[in-house]
Amino acid sequence: MSKARNINSKNNGKNNSKTVIKTSTIPDFKDLEFTEVDAYLFGNGTHYEIYNKMGAHLCTKDGKEGVYFVVWAPRAREVYVVGDFNNWDAYGYDMKKISDGGVYDLFIEGAKENQLYKFLIITQEGKALYKADPYANAAELRPATASKITNLNNFTWKDSKWIEEKKKEDHLKVPMSIYECHIGSWKKKVEDSDDGFFNYREIAPELAEYVSSMGYTHIELMGIAEYPFDGSWGYQVTGYYAPTARYGDPEDFMYFVDYMHKKKIGVILDWVPAHFPKDAHGLAKFDGSCVYEYADPRKGEHPDWGTLVFDYEKNEVSNFLIANGLYWVDKFHVDGLRVDAVASMLYLDYGRTDGNWIPNKYGDNGNLEAMSFLKHFNSMLRKRFPQAISIAEESTAWPMVSGDPDNGECLGFTFKWNMGWMHDFTEYMKLDPYFRKFNHGRITFSLMYAYSENFILVLSHDEVVHLKCSMLGKMPGDREDKFANLKLAYAYMAGHPGKKLLFMGQEFGQWNEWSEKKSLDWYLLDDESHKDMQEFTAKCMNLYKKYPALYETDYDDKGFRWINANDKDNSVLSFIRVSPNKKKNLLFVLNFTPIERPSFRVGTPIAGKYKLVLGNDEENMKKTISSVEGNCDGYDNSLLVDLDKYGINVYEFDGDVSRCLPTKIK
Repeated sequence: MSKARNINSKNNGKNNSKTVIKTSTIPDFKDLEFTEVDAYLFGNGTHYEIYNKMGAHLCTKDGKEGVYFVVWAPRAREVYVVGDFNNWDAYGYDMKKISDGGVYDLFIEGAKENQLYKFLIITQEGKALYKADPYANAAELRPATASKITNLNNFTWKDSKWIEEKKKEDHLKVPMSIYECHIGSWKKKVEDSDDGFFNYREIAPELAEYVSSMGYTHIELMGIAEYPFDGSWGYQVTGYYAPTARYGDPEDFMYFVDYMHKKKIGVILDWVPAHFPKDAHGLAKFDGSCVYEYADPRKGEHPDWGTLVFDYEKNEVSNFLIANGLYWVDKFHVDGLRVDAVASMLYLDYGRTDGNWIPNKYGDNGNLEAMSFLKHFNSMLRKRFPQAISIAEESTAWPMVSGDPDNGECLGFTFKWNMGWMHDFTEYMKLDPYFRKFNHGRITFSLMYAYSENFILVLSHDEVVHLKCSMLGKMPGDREDKFANLKLAYAYMAGHPGKKLLFMGQEFGQWNEWSEKKSLDWYLLDDESHKDMQEFTAKCMNLYKKYPALYETDYDDKGFRWINANDKDNSVLSFIRVSPNKKKNLLFVLNFTPIERPSFRVGTPIAGKYKLVLGNDEENMKKTISSVEGNCDGYDNSLLVDLDKYGINVYEFDGDVSRCLPTKIK
């Protein structure tokens, strides 16, 4: 057997100053050995901890330390392990086939932590393939591609209280405001560098402090599972079980999550079980055949993305993915997974022209295996890790995406991104205010379906790239008007039913579109307008966290009531978010034009005092007004509100709103 090409390691910029106490936790070989039971469960797609068996695991065998390697290569002719421990020479390191399903194993005495390795696979045709380990827990920093032996059992976690509390909470009734973040470009240690990244440990304190000060409850991380190309942002994964080496090693990432939990911040990861790239060292044609992907390119390739589609019909592939999702919660204590590109999984004709896709057995365009996979995953996640949530990025009107996974018709996600709201909302906000009255339905239509799913309102990274402009750049008018419109947009988002997500940089009004190559434009905060924008966004997020009316009844239509949804001529919206305990209801009055409206009359369901809690300027923040008699919007009482141009008036008031219906309803 010829010697394998030497693959050089590259410094990943890891910060070596660690304070975590480590204890040796190397298991015995007998606890890791792949058995007939493991083969049976894996073959049936129900081995939910397969990551404890597959891959490379430090252990002792007959008193000798080494590493136990296991890989699935069902159509391989021969499989070898090559790495630092044998000078990348395959001779004498052939793996033994231990199951009819094509699982191979080998214990290598003397192999050590942090050494590099690959599987050398000889195909049926005699071709030699050097493949990274699909189950590797660590990898080299790109452009190098080898897997790295590591031990995930050394870190001392300190977040048990956090996890126990999360297990007990009703995820639908707690505040969830998400800061979507790309670690590599939030801040860079060295600008104008392909690397220059902060380590997970280094960035955790500053990022946690910022997220907390802004009023967010969660952070959602892009691009954590290992990927080769920076420009894919982490959505073309080659190392599904390995935190990217760009920011450190697996223990560094554990530290990051543990630190966030210490600061009461949940961590959500973007997860990509929809497709994977064709890189030679990855999953594509893993043993020379279509192992992980559908064999027929009409199902197995995404023509728009140049990637391959997982074959969900194979139990072992489904098991690989389901266990992977569970793995991030189990080993890294993440609080949830946002599943990318769900629509591409569900529709067989997604991105494909007529004649270039295969209908299912009923002649329809739904991918039955993908549906089954998603239901299976969501069911297992909820059963095994009730503290965790799943979120679907699903861009169509596919029914019952979120809900009970044990309901046969439901995909079972905890939440779904509200892409319809995002599209209508941004298109409305981009309009010259004069034309908004002719497009009034765009800002109100989302309430027609707001309770059909457990929605999250999203203004994500996808909305501020590829010439779509930043959020501030989308706004109409001159510089002053743009800031005023963006504040108005975020105030409406805070009041609209649904959890919240905002992409980094948009909270302070970045002008430039986002780029993964450089830090956010933090220098803008030296400008008063951007600093004011940042502070207003924090007010919106803290208002949302403070008032149960804004989150406890997000998915109950009793929690929202229009006062006037039809005032298109004035482009003014007024509505109530109803508190479940009859205290601290909120009345929103929002003016989507640059016209001041003094003494604007708004109907009120409760007679009494109304305290301004969010407005256009600080001087009005202590202002309390009282209702007056006089029918308006169907109510017997009303308020006279001074609306500024692009006016934001949010009032707190007490009372049982359910007993006070408009005259036309009475």
